[in-house]
Amino acid sequence: MFRVSTIRTENVWFRLVTVDPKHLFDDPRLTAVGLLYEAHDGLIARLEETWKSNGLSGLDLNALMRLSRSPGRKLRMTDLATQTSLSTSGVTRLVDRLERNGFVRREADPGDRRSSYAVLTAAGAARVARVLPAYLEGVDRWFTSLLSREQLDELTAGLRIIRDATNPDATHVSE
Repeated sequence: MFRVSTIRTENVWFRLVTVDPKHLFDDPRLTAVGLLYEAHDGLIARLEETWKSNGLSGLDLNALMRLSRSPGRKLRMTDLATQTSLSTSGVTRLVDRLERNGFVRREADPGDRRSSYAVLTAAGAARVARVLPAYLEGVDRWFTSLLSREQLDELTAGLRIIRDATNPDATHVSE
Protein backbone atom coordinates (compact mmCIF):
# COMPACT_ATOMS: atom_id res chain seq x y z
CA MET A 1 0.00 0.00 0.00
CA PHE A 2 2.76 2.47 1.02
CA ARG A 3 6.31 2.56 -0.26
CA VAL A 4 9.03 4.56 1.46
CA SER A 5 12.06 5.62 -0.56
CA THR A 6 15.11 7.51 0.62
CA ILE A 7 16.59 9.95 -1.88
CA ARG A 8 19.82 11.90 -1.57
CA THR A 9 20.30 15.20 -3.39
CA GLU A 10 23.72 16.75 -2.81
CA ASN A 11 23.94 16.76 1.01
CA VAL A 12 20.21 16.54 1.70
CA TRP A 13 18.33 13.32 2.35
CA PHE A 14 14.61 13.06 1.63
CA ARG A 15 12.13 10.38 2.59
CA LEU A 16 9.48 9.93 -0.04
CA VAL A 17 6.28 8.08 0.79
CA THR A 18 4.23 6.94 -2.16
CA VAL A 19 0.86 5.25 -2.19
CA ASP A 20 -0.23 2.62 -4.65
CA PRO A 21 -2.94 4.47 -6.68
CA LYS A 22 -5.35 1.53 -6.58
CA HIS A 23 -5.35 1.77 -2.75
CA LEU A 24 -5.25 5.56 -2.53
CA PHE A 25 -8.88 5.98 -1.51
CA ASP A 26 -8.74 3.06 0.93
CA ASP A 27 -6.27 4.99 3.06
CA PRO A 28 -7.43 4.79 6.72
CA ARG A 29 -6.31 8.40 7.24
CA LEU A 30 -8.90 9.53 4.69
CA THR A 31 -11.53 7.45 6.47
CA ALA A 32 -10.65 8.93 9.87
CA VAL A 33 -10.65 12.56 8.76
CA GLY A 34 -13.75 11.98 6.62
CA LEU A 35 -15.62 10.56 9.61
CA LEU A 36 -14.53 13.55 11.69
CA TYR A 37 -15.94 15.96 9.07
CA GLU A 38 -19.18 13.98 8.75
CA ALA A 39 -19.66 13.71 12.52
CA HIS A 40 -18.99 17.44 12.96
CA ASP A 41 -21.35 18.46 10.17
CA GLY A 42 -24.09 16.12 11.39
CA LEU A 43 -23.77 17.25 14.99
CA ILE A 44 -23.87 20.94 14.04
CA ALA A 45 -26.95 20.34 11.87
CA ARG A 46 -28.71 18.65 14.82
CA LEU A 47 -27.73 21.34 17.34
CA GLU A 48 -28.27 24.37 15.11
CA GLU A 49 -31.92 24.85 16.03
CA THR A 50 -31.04 25.28 19.71
CA TRP A 51 -29.12 28.50 19.07
CA LYS A 52 -31.10 29.72 16.05
CA SER A 53 -34.37 29.59 17.99
CA ASN A 54 -32.72 31.88 20.54
CA GLY A 55 -31.57 34.44 17.98
CA LEU A 56 -27.93 33.38 17.95
CA SER A 57 -25.50 32.01 15.42
CA GLY A 58 -23.23 29.11 16.30
CA LEU A 59 -20.33 31.57 16.47
CA ASP A 60 -22.33 33.83 18.83
CA LEU A 61 -23.00 30.92 21.17
CA ASN A 62 -19.38 29.76 21.00
CA ALA A 63 -18.14 33.22 21.99
CA LEU A 64 -20.74 33.65 24.74
CA MET A 65 -19.93 30.23 26.21
CA ARG A 66 -16.18 30.96 26.11
CA LEU A 67 -16.79 34.23 27.96
CA SER A 68 -19.09 32.44 30.44
CA ARG A 69 -16.35 29.94 31.25
CA SER A 70 -13.53 32.49 31.53
CA PRO A 71 -12.29 34.10 34.75
CA GLY A 72 -14.32 37.24 35.40
CA ARG A 73 -16.49 36.32 32.40
CA LYS A 74 -14.15 38.27 30.15
CA LEU A 75 -11.41 37.72 27.59
CA ARG A 76 -9.01 39.99 25.80
CA MET A 77 -10.24 40.50 22.26
CA THR A 78 -7.06 38.85 20.93
CA ASP A 79 -7.66 35.78 23.12
CA LEU A 80 -11.28 35.56 22.00
CA ALA A 81 -10.10 35.77 18.39
CA THR A 82 -7.61 32.96 18.96
CA GLN A 83 -10.08 30.77 20.83
CA THR A 84 -12.73 31.15 18.11
CA SER A 85 -10.23 30.91 15.21
CA LEU A 86 -11.24 34.36 13.98
CA SER A 87 -9.07 37.15 12.63
CA THR A 88 -8.87 40.35 14.64
CA SER A 89 -11.33 42.01 12.26
CA GLY A 90 -13.61 38.97 12.45
CA VAL A 91 -13.72 39.04 16.25
CA THR A 92 -14.32 42.80 16.15
CA ARG A 93 -17.40 42.25 13.95
CA LEU A 94 -18.57 39.43 16.23
CA VAL A 95 -18.21 41.54 19.38
CA ASP A 96 -19.85 44.52 17.62
CA ARG A 97 -22.90 42.34 16.92
CA LEU A 98 -22.99 40.87 20.44
CA GLU A 99 -22.57 44.35 21.90
CA ARG A 100 -25.48 45.71 19.80
CA ASN A 101 -27.63 42.91 21.22
CA GLY A 102 -26.55 43.77 24.76
CA PHE A 103 -24.80 40.42 25.37
CA VAL A 104 -21.25 41.79 25.61
CA ARG A 105 -19.60 45.07 26.49
CA ARG A 106 -16.09 46.25 25.82
CA GLU A 107 -13.80 47.17 28.67
CA ALA A 108 -10.44 48.91 28.32
CA ASP A 109 -7.41 47.05 29.62
CA PRO A 110 -5.98 49.32 32.32
CA GLY A 111 -2.52 47.81 31.83
CA ASP A 112 -2.42 48.13 28.03
CA ARG A 113 -4.23 50.98 26.30
CA ARG A 114 -4.00 49.15 22.97
CA SER A 115 -5.95 46.18 24.29
CA SER A 116 -9.54 45.71 25.37
CA TYR A 117 -11.69 42.99 26.84
CA ALA A 118 -14.98 41.51 25.71
CA VAL A 119 -17.05 41.15 28.87
CA LEU A 120 -20.20 39.06 29.20
CA THR A 121 -23.17 41.14 30.38
CA ALA A 122 -26.06 39.97 32.55
CA ALA A 123 -28.18 39.80 29.38
CA GLY A 124 -25.51 37.66 27.70
CA ALA A 125 -25.33 35.32 30.69
CA ALA A 126 -29.14 35.09 30.71
CA ARG A 127 -29.18 34.19 27.00
CA VAL A 128 -26.59 31.46 27.51
CA ALA A 129 -28.59 30.14 30.48
CA ARG A 130 -31.70 30.09 28.27
CA VAL A 131 -29.99 28.24 25.40
CA LEU A 132 -27.93 25.80 27.46
CA PRO A 133 -30.63 23.30 28.58
CA ALA A 134 -31.79 22.55 25.02
CA TYR A 135 -28.22 22.66 23.73
CA LEU A 136 -27.01 20.16 26.34
CA GLU A 137 -30.02 17.94 25.67
CA GLY A 138 -29.00 17.88 22.00
CA VAL A 139 -25.35 17.26 22.88
CA ASP A 140 -26.42 14.34 25.04
CA ARG A 141 -28.85 12.93 22.47
CA TRP A 142 -26.59 13.18 19.43
CA PHE A 143 -23.14 12.82 20.98
CA THR A 144 -22.37 11.85 24.56
CA SER A 145 -25.12 9.26 25.10
CA LEU A 146 -24.01 7.38 21.98
CA LEU A 147 -20.66 6.56 23.61
CA SER A 148 -19.69 4.66 26.73
CA ARG A 149 -17.91 6.64 29.44
CA GLU A 150 -14.60 5.06 28.39
CA GLN A 151 -15.20 5.89 24.71
CA LEU A 152 -16.08 9.47 25.57
CA ASP A 153 -12.97 9.83 27.74
CA GLU A 154 -10.76 8.41 24.96
CA LEU A 155 -12.38 10.59 22.30
CA THR A 156 -12.02 13.69 24.48
CA ALA A 157 -8.35 12.90 25.10
CA GLY A 158 -7.74 12.30 21.38
CA LEU A 159 -9.53 15.49 20.36
CA ARG A 160 -7.53 17.46 22.93
CA ILE A 161 -4.27 16.13 21.42
CA ILE A 162 -5.39 17.14 17.93
CA ARG A 163 -6.65 20.54 19.12
CA ASP A 164 -3.40 21.25 20.98
CA ALA A 165 -1.33 20.34 17.91
CA THR A 166 -3.43 22.28 15.39
CA ASN A 167 -4.53 25.21 17.56
CA PRO A 168 -2.22 25.38 20.59
CA ASP A 169 -3.57 28.76 21.73
CA ALA A 170 -7.23 27.68 21.66
CA THR A 171 -7.52 27.93 25.43
CA HIS A 172 -4.92 30.65 25.95
CA VAL A 173 -5.86 33.48 28.29
CA SER A 174 -3.51 36.45 28.60
CA GLU A 175 -2.51 37.55 32.06
